[in-house]
Amino acid sequence: MIKITQNCLLILLVLSFVSVAHSQNFTKSDTLRGSITPERVWWDLNYYDLNIKVQPDKEFIAGYNIIGYKVLEESDVIQIDLQEPMKIEAISQDKEDLNYTSYGNAHFIQLKKEQVPGEFNELYVQYSGYPKKAVRAPWDGGFSWKKDSNGKPFVATSCQGLGASVWWPNKDHMYDEVDSMRIVIDVPKDLVAVANGRLREEYAHDSGGYKLYEWFVSNPINNYGVNVNIGDYVHFGEKYEGEKGILDLDYYVLPDNLEKAKEQFKQTPMMMEAFEHWFGPYPFYEDSFKLVEVPYLGMEHQSSVTYGNKYKNGYLGRDLSGTGWGLKFDFIIIHEAGHEWFANNITYKDIADMWIHEGFTAYSENLYLDYHYGTKAASEYVIGTRANINNDKPIIGTYNVNSRGSGDMYYKGANMLHTLRQLIEDDELWRQTLRGLNEEFYHQTVTTEQIENYISNKTEKDLSAFFNQYLRTTMIPKLEYKLEGNAITYRYVDIVEDFDMPIRVFIGKAEKWLFPSKDWKTDKLKNSDLTFDENFYIEYQKV
Repeated sequence: MIKITQNCLLILLVLSFVSVAHSQNFTKSDTLRGSITPERVWWDLNYYDLNIKVQPDKEFIAGYNIIGYKVLEESDVIQIDLQEPMKIEAISQDKEDLNYTSYGNAHFIQLKKEQVPGEFNELYVQYSGYPKKAVRAPWDGGFSWKKDSNGKPFVATSCQGLGASVWWPNKDHMYDEVDSMRIVIDVPKDLVAVANGRLREEYAHDSGGYKLYEWFVSNPINNYGVNVNIGDYVHFGEKYEGEKGILDLDYYVLPDNLEKAKEQFKQTPMMMEAFEHWFGPYPFYEDSFKLVEVPYLGMEHQSSVTYGNKYKNGYLGRDLSGTGWGLKFDFIIIHEAGHEWFANNITYKDIADMWIHEGFTAYSENLYLDYHYGTKAASEYVIGTRANINNDKPIIGTYNVNSRGSGDMYYKGANMLHTLRQLIEDDELWRQTLRGLNEEFYHQTVTTEQIENYISNKTEKDLSAFFNQYLRTTMIPKLEYKLEGNAITYRYVDIVEDFDMPIRVFIGKAEKWLFPSKDWKTDKLKNSDLTFDENFYIEYQKV
């Protein structure tokens, strides 16, 4: 997901991005949405077959989802989620109608068939309605019902945080990704429907001037990564020779923007080259990679990344770092595609750990610059983004209630990772750590603890206090110091227990490491020409 960070736009994002659940009592609905309930835990998602008809003139959708699952243990109640104002019309299993009860957006279906562990079953859910309109997509998501400059419908979905159940019935919790998925979209015949994965078939039929598009996703996909985009699209594409062979790069844009897109999207293979270097092979070769123009800023939908940055470099033409380096790339192409590795390949189990998506992906902007423009450019960029950090609350949220942490997960997360790179002092080891994450947790859902433990083990460093400091508090380590002749006396304040991160300083042009802790220490210097290395995300105070 993207982040607005300047002037009044920053205020709007913080208000929308930070869950109100942090300042309110959690409700039963929060728990039903955000926890692995008994009605979810006994079955494992296997397959979705989602079929919908979209009527842009009425802003109405209708269809069904066939939910395939494996029985893990015996039960007779299954939870399926669908949000108001969408309505369930019928539920059945093996063509036998089923009854259900609802609590808010959670629907508890009474099963008649014996659920035998190890067997695979299907549940048919028919539904329809006028889905929630996105007020300010993608932050306040739902359906965006817009028109292009020629007056034709221009429609898209977005639902991170809000939940995919805002427009289709599913198991709406991130811990259990479906293994594969078919998406069938029926739209007016003069429009094109684009979804995740590969286009299998398209054909016009005799149902009132509509045309059907069938897409198939071969890889596991998280719920909010599923999207539908409808417009008067034209298509072009290219082949990319990547680490796993030939990767199809496909682009769907409005006709008026075709020439601009052909120029701006030249950054796509540049992105792929940089990220395959740092993170390993693109995780979804079987499903291709797409950029799809939409009527909002953009989103990281898996293999169907949505784009609305108006064909400008930076963030709608602005540099979020204030250094000039942010204008060297199209923010949406780079940031949202970075999520293919961190969000879509490695996915949080609980939205409280959303920093895993946003911290690493904000850091990917820095690594893109590093690959194409050098380490100095990358460092200046990521340091510049510190101006966007508020330190209002921890960047890890509250677990089991669908509550995410502070919006600082973007650039505080990025600067934490940039600092960690300095501590490792071995760029090849750091690169192998990032690639190793994507290999170890390939197509998996994870927790913060799993990420922490992997990095600590790979780098052979005890990073527990380091992660506690930056992820679980709002404190930025502060180095208090005093200079007396050719000596420096120093200590850390505003730190968690056992935080003793070393830092690099320069005496003239010579490099020196200091090893601060909560206690005062004194080091001799060759001379008093001391400068601190800004690559470490700490504060300094001369006393």
